[in-house]
Amino acid sequence: MNEDISEQLATQARIEHMAHFDALTGLPTRSLFLDRLSQAIALSKRASEHIALLFLDLDRFKPVNDTYGHAVGDLLLKAVAERLLACVRESDTVARIAGDEFTVILHQIADRASAAHAAEKIVKSLSEPFMLGQHRIQIGVSIGIALYPGDSQNEQELVKLADTAMYDAKNQSRNTYRFYSSV
Repeated sequence: MNEDISEQLATQARIEHMAHFDALTGLPTRSLFLDRLSQAIALSKRASEHIALLFLDLDRFKPVNDTYGHAVGDLLLKAVAERLLACVRESDTVARIAGDEFTVILHQIADRASAAHAAEKIVKSLSEPFMLGQHRIQIGVSIGIALYPGDSQNEQELVKLADTAMYDAKNQSRNTYRFYSSV
């Protein structure tokens, strides 16, 4: 009987993990990211602190899948996740929200320059070639940045604004970052 309960609890834990963490990269999924963003905003509001939300889309990812196949594309996504984690603090959140889209929540940022510094570090890291087996793969990243509380105090709106800024970066030159601007 105890084994049945233990087995059920283990199964439940596996199901919850699969719902909240990406099976490929091990990063939080969209649902866990949104929960963490909501918590970050609540904590920042109480402490009168600022956060930055970075919305990332990989540049030239589709040709990797088309040229080398999805297995290499999957290896690339795993390697991107590792590099992203190495670019931010342990207290920050990196999530894979879809395909080749990632988000980063930077907690307790001092100012806009702190967010820019983190974005520059990510752009530089992801611009370095990836060696995946015998394949040398070069990609880039377009990053949109929205700031709390300056741009929005609502998590859904903050995501939308960071996404808008990311498309601005992608349309302007790729492999760069842009802050959201209402102008």
